[in-house]
Amino acid sequence: MNTRRGFIAQTLATGVTLPIASAAMAQDKPSAKAVRPVVISTWNMGVAANEEAWKILAAGGKSLDAVEAGVKISEADPAITSVGYGGTPDRDGHVTLDACIMDEKSRIGCVAALEHIKHPISVARLVMEKTPHVMLVGEGALQFALANGFKKEDLLTEQTKKAWEDWVKNNDYTPVIDFQNHDTIGMLAIDANGDMSGACTTSGWGYKMHGRVGDSPIIGAGLFVDNEIGGATSTGLGEEVIRICGTHTVVEYMRHGHSPYEACKLTVERMVRKTPRKMEEVSAGFLALNKNGEYGAYAVRPGYEMAVKVENGKHELVPVEFHKFG
Repeated sequence: MNTRRGFIAQTLATGVTLPIASAAMAQDKPSAKAVRPVVISTWNMGVAANEEAWKILAAGGKSLDAVEAGVKISEADPAITSVGYGGTPDRDGHVTLDACIMDEKSRIGCVAALEHIKHPISVARLVMEKTPHVMLVGEGALQFALANGFKKEDLLTEQTKKAWEDWVKNNDYTPVIDFQNHDTIGMLAIDANGDMSGACTTSGWGYKMHGRVGDSPIIGAGLFVDNEIGGATSTGLGEEVIRICGTHTVVEYMRHGHSPYEACKLTVERMVRKTPRKMEEVSAGFLALNKNGEYGAYAVRPGYEMAVKVENGKHELVPVEFHKFG
């Protein structure tokens, strides 16, 4: 599997801005015929995750089950150092995880700053299904997970521990803002009934301050689904996504007739207008899916692998178009 950093290096070395796939730019208004089922996710680590989600969709399963099962693949993969097991720790060496999930009925569940649990997305689902609350955080989220049968584990691998130790030796103990150390996997799916759900999960900004929470577990920031319109998910620097309620903004643009691609582009442009100097230094992007199965993606600057789509069992990698400064 290609690494995200490998793609970053390749993109910056060539100086090429890749056009988004034509299907992602498709039409200003959705076509009359809906495309279903379909699953999309951010960057190409989503290939294996989408394959798992597709198994459920192809068997007539629910989109909620599909997105949970899909992102769990990434959460369990120690080679993916921005999600779940093997995630990059905070500056004190703690792996703290954030996740949220949302279904076609607008039911939501979230966890933040959760330690020792490999699958925060499944804890988030239980928060949605078994509690009167929307979000549990920190020690309370851990207690809830353990009370519901989850196993307490050490999520710091030898690889991420060594990288953290090297960082501590060579840095001034402040979080590093660059577009290589904050990422996530977000997934959106439409099932055979035409119902949409979404999931988002991450270990957050690498070497962040202990207790920092980004956009990923926040409904309307890292993820938003409206079963009448479509859904969106984000990746990148969460502070800037939260500032404009990014994914909710994307869905609202789609509600007003914009294609998923246009909605993502307009949202990125709004984000850049808010903090233009900061956005020239870091990156963030959005991936969206409307109810007719059309999808689009747009990001602030190079640094994102292709979004991934599965439809009829076939993968399609979607190059992300980037904002042009100046």
